[in-house]
Amino acid sequence: MTDLRRRVLTALALDRTPGFTYSGNFLGVRFPSSTPDCVCVQMDEGDHCEDEHGQADIGAVSLLADVAMASVVRARLSPEQRLATVSLTLQFTGEPLVGALEGRGEFEAFIDGADSRQGLSRGSLTAGGRPVLFGSGAFMVMNPPPGRTMHPIVDAVHANVVPPGEQELEAHEREVLGRADRAIEAAAGARGFLKHFWGFLPVATPDGARCRTANGAHIGNRVGHMQGGLQIGMAIATAGAALPAGWAVSGISAWFMSPGEGDEIEANARVEHRGRNTAVVRTVITGVGGRRVLEAMSTHVRKA
Repeated sequence: MTDLRRRVLTALALDRTPGFTYSGNFLGVRFPSSTPDCVCVQMDEGDHCEDEHGQADIGAVSLLADVAMASVVRARLSPEQRLATVSLTLQFTGEPLVGALEGRGEFEAFIDGADSRQGLSRGSLTAGGRPVLFGSGAFMVMNPPPGRTMHPIVDAVHANVVPPGEQELEAHEREVLGRADRAIEAAAGARGFLKHFWGFLPVATPDGARCRTANGAHIGNRVGHMQGGLQIGMAIATAGAALPAGWAVSGISAWFMSPGEGDEIEANARVEHRGRNTAVVRTVITGVGGRRVLEAMSTHVRKA
């Protein structure tokens, strides 16, 4: 069994304990310290989370940033409550996404005078000790959907976990494993696995770019909708495909409209401006029935 396939199966074993998402379990997201004012997060380093260029996959980076900022708001709530991301802004420093990723979420405030309870936080990520992004977010406190029970989030530690045998897998677990096997074959190695696994494979269109991916447990949050940080990652990947080679994302601001539901999630990007050194791209993600899930504006810089 390859190390990557073992990780896929070990994450399925971890996923059987309620509290986290499959993507968080696969990436090995951990919380070495947590207070109501500051939460630190870490992610396993290795080929499993790298793109074909040897940098951290942008979906994994976006997920970790989202988790860091949401977790510090969640630290002030009871375990049975859940959060929905309202808005998220990330600003990249341009430092390479190479080395161990660590994040920090810091609580700001709850919005006064709102009918719903919304928490505000800021966050930062480092890679190999170098600052790679700064961000801010707003998160709405909600009750879980009917029939769903929320549980405290636990560390996704792979050490000493025995991966299940394939004959023991349930139908939804076999679906995740089958998708992983196809991604391993398509990536022809560990690096670049995640974009195939998550389906973040945008194609250029006459006026921008489009990306379609199957929805499911492999990209789901704790209530079965597409995870918010992965939506950001999908938007960044699609926006990047709308521009010629030689451009890099410098920042993104996103607004979440509705849950990421449906059998398929689609992102469509359109270039709003392209100058000599900067570009702006608008990306819309839709779900079931074409309903808007997320709308984002990203800025891009021409690489040196």
